[in-house]
Amino acid sequence: MTTPRITKRSDGTLSVPDHVNIPFIIGDGIGPDIWRASVRVFDAAVIASYGGRRRINWIEVLAGEKAFNLTGEWLPQETLDTLHNHLVGIKGPLTTPIGGGIRSLNVAIRKALDLYVCQRPTRWFKGVPSPVKHPEYVDMVVFRENTEDIYTGIEFSAGSADGDHLKDFLERDLAVDFNFTADTALGIKTVSENGSKRLVRAAIEYAIRHRLPSVTLVHKGNIMKYTEGAFKNWGYELAEADFTDYTYTWAQWEKMKASNGEKHANAALVAAQNEGKIIVKDVIADNFLQQILLNPKDYSVIATLNLNGDYISDALAAIVGGIGIAPGANINYRTGHAVFEATHGTAPRFADTDSMNPSSVILSGVMMLEYIGWNEAAAAIVTALKETILQKTVTIDFFNHMEGGKLLRTSEFASAIIDKIKPGIERSI
Repeated sequence: MTTPRITKRSDGTLSVPDHVNIPFIIGDGIGPDIWRASVRVFDAAVIASYGGRRRINWIEVLAGEKAFNLTGEWLPQETLDTLHNHLVGIKGPLTTPIGGGIRSLNVAIRKALDLYVCQRPTRWFKGVPSPVKHPEYVDMVVFRENTEDIYTGIEFSAGSADGDHLKDFLERDLAVDFNFTADTALGIKTVSENGSKRLVRAAIEYAIRHRLPSVTLVHKGNIMKYTEGAFKNWGYELAEADFTDYTYTWAQWEKMKASNGEKHANAALVAAQNEGKIIVKDVIADNFLQQILLNPKDYSVIATLNLNGDYISDALAAIVGGIGIAPGANINYRTGHAVFEATHGTAPRFADTDSMNPSSVILSGVMMLEYIGWNEAAAAIVTALKETILQKTVTIDFFNHMEGGKLLRTSEFASAIIDKIKPGIERSI
């Protein structure tokens, strides 16, 4: 009998059978090493938390170099169909194919499943080496719009016929004031009201569920007024129209200030905070990259466009110890589809060395377990990971910046985590 799969109920919640199929993509480069380590941790946590009552049946689907070597395709349709049918999957890092065709396998998967939220939580685990004095002040969740912006891949190389045609159109028909030359390449930035609002909606709903104090719209609207500026305006519009009982926006503060003065506006802001309302605010992207170093405690949920989110999430990861411990998820909250993933690259130089940190995949798995409602297993992993790091038993990325640490291989690091989960396994037997 086929193990049941995850489905979405009519009320929007997920129906997750106790014995469930979940597809995985092993990944390229270091992907096999970190996946083999991570899946052992996942299985141990599920056993410890639920005994034999719950179980994940892992189904491998192909993408990347392994897929190309076996099928001649980088991203087989069968893989996309399986991810679509099972709603939830997890993946390691994938190689970007060289040459024409697919520009990015990650982007192709997000596009095929319309995974419009790239969700990346960032927090510090005590004992992880950090380049800043107070990494513990960073506790943010980035909601990065995942389907638009310059990542749509609408680009024209310098000297191409299509590029020259577009330049002629911009100059002749739209009277664009720019000195286009033969060596000018072109790219088109797309930002829509629907894409912006569904991203901001997901961020606000997350803040409501987790009782977080603020949602910050990060943008470059001071320069790109009709794209990034529109993102900010649409975000405020959504908050004020659909979440009036839960939010108070800086745009409302500005209106109050204009009509009743700054004193009354400040009083209204304080009253909203005292009522437990979520403050929806905005900040220019370059300023925000300063603020995450200077005043990180002022921010909790971040909603931003695709390129900004890419830079910001990596910068935040560096503060808390590096991208090796940064998890990620690509989610469509409307359909329930989600693919959880390591946020770093394939690092082919270290393939098959059993040396790299698997924490990005492990913590992405924690996000996946939380997403399907298996919170006990997720918590068991986080607790064991914290204890392992506190004991200074770590992989080389942390070991190189830690005094008195013990260097572990990838597989040994997973075993150290499992050893701390094992008491739960023994209790379940």
